[in-house]
Amino acid sequence: MPAALINVPAKAKRGDVIEIKTLMSHIMETGYRHTASGEVVPRNIITSFACRYNGAEIFRADLYPAISANPFITFFTTATESGKFEFEWIGDNGFSETASASIVVE
Repeated sequence: MPAALINVPAKAKRGDVIEIKTLMSHIMETGYRHTASGEVVPRNIITSFACRYNGAEIFRADLYPAISANPFITFFTTATESGKFEFEWIGDNGFSETASASIVVE
């Protein structure tokens, strides 16, 4: 079962640059491998990741077959106000997962 690990600082000072780390547990398949009988193993990857900070999108990435299993994504943003980060992963075969984390900005 997919699981997300999120690392967002619990507190920051207004204007601080903070690092956000995410890890999504997901079995990835490129769609390039074949079974012993020669059939193509269907592609099964996470195709996009997005992060919203208090409803405004602050980061987006499109992912392709070369991405590893259990993709680890890290990025930076500026702490502007207390609130909520919302994360969304979308992939093949109807895959969709969300997670959230809160921050207090002083």
